[in-house]
Amino acid sequence: MKILTLVRQVPDAEARVKISAGSVDLEGATLVIDGMDEYGVEEALRLREGGANIEEIVALAVGPKRVEDALRTALAMGVDRAIHVETSELLDPIALSRIVAQVAQSEGAGLILVGGQEADWDSQALGAATAERLGWPQLTWTNELRLEGDSLTGRHDVDDGNENFRASLPAVVTTQQGLNEPRYPTLPNIMKAKRKELRKDSLEQYGARPTVRVVNAEIQTRARLNRMIDGKDPQAAAEQLLDLLRNEAKVLA
Repeated sequence: MKILTLVRQVPDAEARVKISAGSVDLEGATLVIDGMDEYGVEEALRLREGGANIEEIVALAVGPKRVEDALRTALAMGVDRAIHVETSELLDPIALSRIVAQVAQSEGAGLILVGGQEADWDSQALGAATAERLGWPQLTWTNELRLEGDSLTGRHDVDDGNENFRASLPAVVTTQQGLNEPRYPTLPNIMKAKRKELRKDSLEQYGARPTVRVVNAEIQTRARLNRMIDGKDPQAAAEQLLDLLRNEAKVLA
């Protein structure tokens, strides 16, 4: 069986981004693998290391040339080869799901691992859209995963807590923090990654086009109120603080 794991490249959580010409400008920002996708890469490696009969692990990324860095990181972690659909188009989750589904079919993948909520979209739609296109079952927000023959078992989060599941392969699984602790690539593996296959495809091969058009972008900021509270009367100060939190900051009901 083959595992296909999606890799997105996003700004580091500590990176400062700016808006230029109505869009997010990533020039000079530190870019990394999306954290939730990284859990998917790590889980694919752990499933194989745990004895599952996995023929190959393939990483897929869609985006501009710089996304190669994220794929090289995945290769250095232990992924066998990578596919880069190079494009400057900003694809929404529904459009991207078309590519993921086609690659999964052409590669003969039996398991797709994608991040539960991509940081750049703040969306959970990709896993569901991909599963719908393929007609496969989807397991969301997994925090434990095992391969048992042609079945997938494990545990995932639900509204009321968590539950155990069993599903037949092929399947789509969304990953999250708590599933594992991703490894750091070692220097020898970083060097080996340079010799691994990284295939380049064009967007036109997949017929995917954005279904959502971004018309504007802005960074939300909240101005400081700079309200000073007189602390001479503790009771009055507490009441004033509660009033400000409830009626101006609106952080209390």
